[in-house]
Amino acid sequence: MSRDGGRRKKRRGAPEESPLSRQLTPDQPSSLEKAITIITSLSAARQPMSLAELSRRTGLPKTTAHRLLGVLCRRGFARRIGIDYAVGDQLATLAGPGPRTIPGGRRIVLPYMVRLYELTRQTVNLAVARGLEVAYVERVYGHARVSSPSDGLDRAPLHCTATGKVLLAFNAELNATFREAGAMRRMTRRTIPGPAALDRELHMVRRTGIAFSREEFAEGVACAAAPVFGPDGRICMAVGVAGPSPILALPEVAGTVKKTAHAMSGAVSRSIADTAARPSRNGSSACPL
Repeated sequence: MSRDGGRRKKRRGAPEESPLSRQLTPDQPSSLEKAITIITSLSAARQPMSLAELSRRTGLPKTTAHRLLGVLCRRGFARRIGIDYAVGDQLATLAGPGPRTIPGGRRIVLPYMVRLYELTRQTVNLAVARGLEVAYVERVYGHARVSSPSDGLDRAPLHCTATGKVLLAFNAELNATFREAGAMRRMTRRTIPGPAALDRELHMVRRTGIAFSREEFAEGVACAAAPVFGPDGRICMAVGVAGPSPILALPEVAGTVKKTAHAMSGAVSRSIADTAARPSRNGSSACPL
């Protein structure tokens, strides 16, 4: 009877707390919660973050943040940019294709890119700023494309690419943020050596409307790029051509890029104006942006 009573008493008593449940109390967040906090902070940041800054923003010890960042980087949820960290490509892959960031959409810009490729027979890039990097959102190229470190990544530094220089030259806010971060990593022996030299080159870009990168990002690769403006007169993207250095040294290539960018600016502005003037179903003007 004492044995049965003991069993009944054990059944009636409160269940013993497991070690796992003790680890998941609000006062002690799990490793998963800490990793989510890191990813959230990286996603909200406008530029790559250092370990110290990430630790400060998340409230996590540096050792904990460093350990979790190692796991996140191995799984593609975070990535290293020099000594800093940014969101990894795996998040975008899991989320699936999202809305295009190209004003006017592919239907507007792609014909101009194809035509530019036909005229130059070199890789054509359409780029926007993403954080403190260039993101190539569209590319047109043939079988004999020149190889580049951006292949497979579709991103590159701002200060040593032609499209990046265009974005820095015509976007004052991006330029200021880039300078504060001090992110001028030397990629080749021809990379612009410092802020003063970059200032001089950006002044020339604003004056001429064309930017060059002469083996500054990769040996043997040169680029020419020009800005594409929206109807408000602000830069919305950059279009460029990348190819072997001897070919991109030809002045007619730069002229063709500049003319293409001008034509694309007009097409984007007309498309946005036409869409805005078209009544939507509820009677208001619709805008695709």
